[in-house]
Amino acid sequence: MSADDKNRQEIIRLTLSDSPMPDIQIDGMPEFAPGWVWLAGAGPGDPGLLTLHAVNALKQADKVVYDALVSEDILSLVRPDAELFYAGKRGGKPSWNQQDITDKLIELAKTGHRVLRLKGGDPFVFGRGGEEAQALVAADIPFRMIPGISAGVGGLGYAGIPATHRDVNHAVTFVTGHLAGKGQAELLDWASIANASPVIVIYMAMSRLAVIAELLMQAGRSADEPVAIVTHATTPRQRIATGRLAEAAKLAEQHNLEPPSIIVIGEVVNLAETLNWFGDKPL
Repeated sequence: MSADDKNRQEIIRLTLSDSPMPDIQIDGMPEFAPGWVWLAGAGPGDPGLLTLHAVNALKQADKVVYDALVSEDILSLVRPDAELFYAGKRGGKPSWNQQDITDKLIELAKTGHRVLRLKGGDPFVFGRGGEEAQALVAADIPFRMIPGISAGVGGLGYAGIPATHRDVNHAVTFVTGHLAGKGQAELLDWASIANASPVIVIYMAMSRLAVIAELLMQAGRSADEPVAIVTHATTPRQRIATGRLAEAAKLAEQHNLEPPSIIVIGEVVNLAETLNWFGDKPL
């Protein structure tokens, strides 16, 4: 393949089409009944990763309560007369508190609306979807759960980092890192995670990278173990930085990487050099 062909491929990969999404009609899609709440995952960012059930929900809902990580491209799929409610849910940014969100879902459903609760990634993977579902059950509100592609899987895929590889690892652990080392009893047993899992994928950890790296190294992980930070995964803004575990925090600072980001630790990171198919090579 010539250099020109390779450059053209890079352009094609990152160019967003101006063409509207086709109006897909598939038999068997459920009808969104009034008084129901559907909890749906919008995936990691690329609108093409929406499930057909999620698109069906967007086309029928008349009230949409959405989080900060849901893009304008995805919201453009809602029906024209739908009312949108921005709930925030982004670290360090103005957001509704969880009780306010739950109360709004119940209020809208009880007044006969088709309520879509739209979250980035998957609602049941560090998305508090389980809490919202429990509150709906307690309020006698019927609900449907629509899974989405989680950034810890889909985001890594767009970075050319398999969560598992037969020649590298047969286990992977997904954790959230936003409370690590905050002066309270650790919610996670970092020593057990360090010793048991060859690959660790960490959500919501950018502000805690130095602490997490230290906890893992104290438990025996090598300071030289490969680490990757994938930010704005699956979107044209995606960036990937790779380095050593001991320097993870410096890596983020050096390249000015900010949330939303996924951190992955383990030998699978080395595969990004050859398998990265979307955008630039790792920094």
